[in-house]
Amino acid sequence: MNNFTYCLPKSALEAANQKMSDPAAQFIAGGTNLVDRLKVFLDKPSQLIDISQLNLQTIETTADGSLRLGALVTNTKVAENQDIRRHYPMLARAILSGASQQIRNMATVGGNLLQRTRCPYYYDRAFPCNKREPETGCPAIEGMNRNHAILGSSEHCVAVHPSDMCVALAALDAVVEVISPQGTRQIPFSDFHRLPKNRPEKDTHLEPGELITAVTLPDSSKNPSGVYLKIRDRASYSFALVSVAASINLDGDKIEGVRVALGGVAHKPWRATEAEEFLIGKSFEENSLTEAADIALQQAQPLSQNQFKVELAKRAIIRALKVSAQGGGIV
Repeated sequence: MNNFTYCLPKSALEAANQKMSDPAAQFIAGGTNLVDRLKVFLDKPSQLIDISQLNLQTIETTADGSLRLGALVTNTKVAENQDIRRHYPMLARAILSGASQQIRNMATVGGNLLQRTRCPYYYDRAFPCNKREPETGCPAIEGMNRNHAILGSSEHCVAVHPSDMCVALAALDAVVEVISPQGTRQIPFSDFHRLPKNRPEKDTHLEPGELITAVTLPDSSKNPSGVYLKIRDRASYSFALVSVAASINLDGDKIEGVRVALGGVAHKPWRATEAEEFLIGKSFEENSLTEAADIALQQAQPLSQNQFKVELAKRAIIRALKVSAQGGGIV
């Protein structure tokens, strides 16, 4: 690691001010992803701003029925929380499928949103990488790309976002709360992460100095049967080839509400809004689900080694929606 200084702010605003005054500084909480990057010199901060002791560690219900998760709540506490398990089951399932118990005990809500891609070319400094060093190239496009993006990529980057938790948050229409020296603001989850375009080094739309303070989950009383389906190379701790967070609400055999988000397929959690819109008002039947899955993947641009992801994602969408229609459960 490179040499850096360390500070322990007493408030979120103090932390944000410290970051604003030193753009090369970085926040650290659980450190489950940042420390990995520090070890291989991907990140070279001038200072680590330790936010782990800030008062951002509570889960509370708000006046409008939303559930507010402090940015420093651990993944374990979120997954074990009874309100989460009862009202947002897809989130609990996503977290439990996302990492080992030891990592979940340290990883935080805010940190999960900010983890960076696990693309091997990004981690290996022997190769060029536009995400690591802009305008140097993306060797994954012509190289080993089995695990890479099929949606929303660009000629500059085909890496995928690694989070399971964020896929569920995308499906749940979560809202990210941030603070900076300029004040506070709320960012709809769909607008938090960004696609690579010609700036793949930028993962989010956070402004300089902004610190995540919480993630709010809207009232989920109409979506109690959400499921999370993760397909990976091995059943133990592994990143998704394709994952689906889905919920569906039926009025008889008519679909009156549906949410679908995909992981392992894009630079950000991918919300399949066109497929959702297609299904509203349709009868819950195989043909409708199949057509919706086709719509969700109609813009797919697979690479030389991941064509299989297109069909895999379609089948995963159909399966997740069927399980949700049956009341949820293990998928």
